[in-house]
Parts: sequence; structure tokens; C-alpha cells
Amino acid sequence: MKTHKHLYPQVTAFDNLYNAFKGAARGKRSHADVARFEYELEENLTRLQEELETKTYQPGRYFSFRIYDPKPRLISAAPFRDRVVHHALCQIIEPLFERRFMPSRSLANDSYACRVGKGTHAALNRAQQFARQYPYVLKMDLEHFFPTIDLAILRAQLAHVIADPETMWLIDQILHGGAGVNSSEAPPYYFPGDDLFAALRPRGLPIGNLTSQFWANVYLNPLDQFIKRELKCHGYVRYVDDLLLFAPDKPTLHPWRKRAIEFAATLRQHFHENEAMVFPTRTGIPFLGWRVYPTHRLLKRRNGVAFQRRLNKLCAQLADGEITLERVDLSVKSWLAHAQHGDTYGLRRAVLSRKVIPRPKTVA
Repeated sequence: MKTHKHLYPQVTAFDNLYNAFKGAARGKRSHADVARFEYELEENLTRLQEELETKTYQPGRYFSFRIYDPKPRLISAAPFRDRVVHHALCQIIEPLFERRFMPSRSLANDSYACRVGKGTHAALNRAQQFARQYPYVLKMDLEHFFPTIDLAILRAQLAHVIADPETMWLIDQILHGGAGVNSSEAPPYYFPGDDLFAALRPRGLPIGNLTSQFWANVYLNPLDQFIKRELKCHGYVRYVDDLLLFAPDKPTLHPWRKRAIEFAATLRQHFHENEAMVFPTRTGIPFLGWRVYPTHRLLKRRNGVAFQRRLNKLCAQLADGEITLERVDLSVKSWLAHAQHGDTYGLRRAVLSRKVIPRPKTVA
């Protein structure tokens, strides 16, 4: 396998850092930390470049908060200048791994999270395509995926491709800076051959980093390859830690379930075994907030309820003059664009016809 050297000068190049700033700031220019960084942009980028070149760069502390959509998750956000570094690194090394995510011309790569040209709606389209082709599906998801990512395994996977000590130094800074931020979210797991000290292995990637999202695909690529090459599963879709395996009959899927669970253990990962179920595709597949049928797909009720609550809150803020009408309009259009990817005309009409947008106060 080809390895890559002399990457670090590309990472620390001023043009790369400037493009990284634009990527990290996209859609967030109104945020205070972004505005502060942009106010003295050239000086901040030059200082960051010098720290990276002299290897005096150290990541800052994470800001953590919890969301409940639909289940509780701890989101940890790095300081903005660190997010610029994450973008600068990914811009250089991500293409090197994308080539390895493609098994062959005959085997399409069907992992869809955080990849150019992929995404949620592409994953839904692919799942529906397979639902039309196959009568049965095995749905699986990993238990506490991000908090349990084993950093030693991940680092070895990265070093297998990146033979540049300086770039690996930066990767180590990011890994160590986020290690343990969310590991308390998951209990310690033991695997065959472990001793009592296995629970002390460094683990966990912060949910919220661009690097975490990209490295999650690197980490699970061996599982993707196993399912495509060894199990010969041609109907396969993965979005982060949610997996769908399609087949013409149940007897094919049950052994695949067992073997996928065994292989995940080699990556020190657990599936929710009680929830790893085989069922007919005609009954609808719960996936990414939708229920996907061979002929149509429906948005889950909780999505409509969550949007109604969000809209109520935005309208209250609008009435109090805390936000502008444009902010409400943007949120409504964003949800409509998402909902229009399914058979949701009745839902969209019901949600929006009940709501009267208040007259906005003048925002001071």
C-alpha cells in the first residue's frame, strides 16, 4: 500500500490555512469567536502558521453541551482556531483516504456520512433503491460509537497511510487534545484477551470536530470492506454508525449479523445486539429520521414535533425582537427542503398552516 510523505508543508501553507478558515467559518460568520478571529485574520493565521511550523501549537479546551435529538448526546466543540487547524489537516489528508474507501470498480462504496457528494439524502435514496431490489434487510447500529473509538487502533490506521512524522505529530496533538472528552458517556467494554488494564486504553473522539467525522470513516472502513468483500453484501448502506445490509432471504442475513458482530469486536466496537434485527423491507426501514419503504418514505413524527417546537421558540424570539424575520424564514425553508425528500405534503401543510408568524419588533 502506498504511503505519503512530505505532507506537513502543505498543511501549514498560508493558502491552505486561509482556505481552512473559510471552510470553518462557513455559515458561522456571525458567531462571536469567528468574528474575533476574522477581525485580525492575517495576524491570527500567521501566528497559527508559526505555531504549527515550530511545533509549539497546542489545542485549546473544548466547550461541551448536551443535545436531545432524539437521544441524549454530548457535543464537544473545539475553539475556533483549532477548528481552522482541523480543516487545514483534512484538506490535505482526506483525499488520500477517499481513494481507499473505494473497494473496486465492481464494488461501490456505500458509506455516506461527511463525504463530498454523499450525505443524508443520498443515503436515503440508496437505501430505498436497495429496498426495491431486496425483500429483507438487517438493521444494525454501534453502541456508544464516538466515545468508544480506540485511539491506538485509529492512530495505527492513520499511520498506515501517512508516513510523515510531522503530520503525525499534529494528528497526535488533536487526538490527545480530545481524548477522554466524552469517554465517560460509555461504560468500559472488555473484549476476548483483555486484562483488567484494557479499560484504561485511551478512547473517544469528540462529536463535533471535522476530524472526528472524517476519522470515523477511516476507523470503520475495515468493517465496510469486510461486509462488501468477505460477506459479499452488495446491498449495503452505512451512515456513521447506522448500518443496513440487504439480502434476498432471511437465512443469508442471520449469519451476516453474527459475523459483523464478531468483526466489530476486532475494532473494539459493540453493536446493539438486541436491536440488530432482520425484517421485510416492505414494512418500512427506520433510518436517519425517516421510515423508508420500497415505494415511498415518511418523515418520523418526532421530526415534525421537534420542528414545531423549534418554530414556536423562533416565533417567540421574533415577537420579542431578539431575532429577525429572515432568521425564521431561513429555518422554515431549511426544514421544508429536508421534508420535501419524502411523501410529506400533508405533514408540511399541517405544521405550517397552524402557525401564525407574529409581527416582528425592531431589533435594536
